[in-house]
Amino acid sequence: MKKKRITLKDIANEFNVSIATVSKALNDSYEISTKTKAKIQEYAKEHHYKPNSIALNLQNKKTKTIGVIIPNILNHFFTKVFVGIEKTATEKGYNLITCISNESYEKEVSAMELLKNSALDGFILSIAEETQVKQNFTHFQNTINQGIPIVMFDRVTDDIECDKVIVNDKEGAYNATNHFIETGCKNIAIVSTIHNLSVGKLRLEGYKKALLEAGIPVDKSLILKVDEFNDINTLLKALLDSRKVDAMLCLEEDSAVNTLKMVSSKGYKVPEDISIIGFTNGVLPRYVTPTITTISQHGIYLGETATKMLIEKLENENSETSHTTKVIKTNLIERETTKPLY
Repeated sequence: MKKKRITLKDIANEFNVSIATVSKALNDSYEISTKTKAKIQEYAKEHHYKPNSIALNLQNKKTKTIGVIIPNILNHFFTKVFVGIEKTATEKGYNLITCISNESYEKEVSAMELLKNSALDGFILSIAEETQVKQNFTHFQNTINQGIPIVMFDRVTDDIECDKVIVNDKEGAYNATNHFIETGCKNIAIVSTIHNLSVGKLRLEGYKKALLEAGIPVDKSLILKVDEFNDINTLLKALLDSRKVDAMLCLEEDSAVNTLKMVSSKGYKVPEDISIIGFTNGVLPRYVTPTITTISQHGIYLGETATKMLIEKLENENSETSHTTKVIKTNLIERETTKPLY
């Protein structure tokens, strides 16, 4: 059975006392005996009781409100996911309260605490970069222990048992790398600004798998990892000046645009000299010249799927506690930065 969020009424029933008595005991009132207070406080602690004044005013009825935490609103993929979340939530009669973690562990923890005190029924979220680096997921587990369900999307962790919706990132990078190979490319570089993230690691695995299956050795000097301490244009220039490159797989949208600009500024023809594929089928790849071939992650559909999973959980309280992971397939949208297959 699904865990139920414990209420003042539940505690009162357990000790056969009034809700007012439980409330006073939890607030350490002098009106309640020390022995009774100790029992009630210990029981509340063991069952992860967390007071919620708004929810109490609603007499423990569902609020039909979902909390959404997004790591980076400037990322077009997350914008599309949110469109899908909002569309489905509205259709189902649910409201949304949204926070941006801005890739910060502390902001993510604070957002969850804030939203838990805002009378909501569940969470849809994607993990912040700093949280994935720290590998500290206690705030997620505490939320689940309090009876609040979570659906994670895109960036997830195996350490937390909950429903998840993920993109098949490994397959997407594998197919993109194979497309390069099938169009005659052999010196394929990868440009990553997200190597600390679970999705970045999976995309790198897909790239390596495709190379090895084609009998092309993995050359570490062609794996460009960009972080906050590096300038992407400086690293790209150094790579192009030192290595022969005929294809570049970029693991997110901004790096694809930067790569195209740098390659063009160095006098290379795209795709005749160097082909380029980027992750995320956002706005920018369609409006630069030449237009960039991209891997679509179907963000809107992903958001719709995550929201349906959470609402189904919320509206079927007697459902099994088993959790589902749904995988969204990617597809390659060919434009002008890759050679056509013949």
